[in-house]
Amino acid sequence: MRDLVRGAEVRALVRRIEAATPPDRDHAVDALRAFAVLGVVCGHWLVTALVADSGTVRGASPLAYMPGLTPVSWVFQTLALFFLVGGRVGATGYASARARGESYGHWLRVRMLRLFRPVGVVTAVWAVAAAVMSASGVDEGTLRALGSLVWSPLWFLLVFAALTAATPLVARLHPLVPLVVVLYVDLFRLGLDGPASLGWINVAAGWLVPYCLGAAWARGGPSGRRTGWMLLLGGAGATAGLVLFAGYPASMVGVPGGALSNLDPPSLAAVTFGLAQCGAAFLLLGPLRRVLARPVVRAPVILLNLSAMTVFLWHQTAMIAVTSTVLFLGGPVPGLHTVPDGPGWVLARLAWLPVFALALLLCRSAFGVYEQRSGGSSTVVRSGPPARERESHRA
Repeated sequence: MRDLVRGAEVRALVRRIEAATPPDRDHAVDALRAFAVLGVVCGHWLVTALVADSGTVRGASPLAYMPGLTPVSWVFQTLALFFLVGGRVGATGYASARARGESYGHWLRVRMLRLFRPVGVVTAVWAVAAAVMSASGVDEGTLRALGSLVWSPLWFLLVFAALTAATPLVARLHPLVPLVVVLYVDLFRLGLDGPASLGWINVAAGWLVPYCLGAAWARGGPSGRRTGWMLLLGGAGATAGLVLFAGYPASMVGVPGGALSNLDPPSLAAVTFGLAQCGAAFLLLGPLRRVLARPVVRAPVILLNLSAMTVFLWHQTAMIAVTSTVLFLGGPVPGLHTVPDGPGWVLARLAWLPVFALALLLCRSAFGVYEQRSGGSSTVVRSGPPARERESHRA
């Protein structure tokens, strides 16, 4: 009887989700966004450690101690998918707003509110938390380490907001244009010993490549299997060549102590790797649409999209909360507070991931309402394919 009741509750939840979802929504796009969110979350949880050492807490990375884990960064560095989907949704939303007669200012205000209202909440909570910890005698090094974990991922939102604001200007820009900019910037700063500050041009140009690709996709540009294979093979081949013969690091995330980072600022290798990810995304569109045709299968994808900003903003807080609580209750524990220098740490950290996930669910329950009040990127902006694409898909 209990199983029947639970089954009825699940079916009722699925029906409510379906009723609140636009009928022309492209759930494959939602799945790509969900994968990007989970990639960032799991990547941070796996390659970030807080080491308790002599009364202080400092950050560390298992990639610095175990280079053999580098392929993990290839799986969980999914920012290019964020910008690919963001470019598609941004261009589609702006075109729809223009068709409805809305001004650019109104369209931008609505999108910025959806983006930054949840940021205001996490900022306020951490401002209070930092003040309380400082007053309680927590040392400055620990506060810096915790603050870095919370705030460093937020640079992405600033770049994303800037590209969103520039959508009317860049929506028709060919992705090759910013790609060439990245190529020349890296040539001058790395090949010709130019100023390192030139690399910050790539913060905009590097992520503009997948954003413009997403905007072209929204206009009905090439996104089929041929394009997918070209991007996947070409991007992967170029990345391998840059790593093997041009001195770029193999890790697609920053590694403490490394001479060069592929992500801070974005390098040519990070951009070509992102193009390979975009190609894989195009290849997966068809299979994803078939798999997500069943409401019960796509319901978790829709739910994650409804809380995408909350999950992104609070996942590091969830890890910090678990790590700090266990340290306070029982002292240093493997996988949470120890140096990430061996397979034992990896196994212990994997065992802690469900606890992190539970803490994140609690954060989502407490703070998800602020994302929903602001409309949520998933509920207001339709991500359905253009009419031409929808007709070909039906055929």
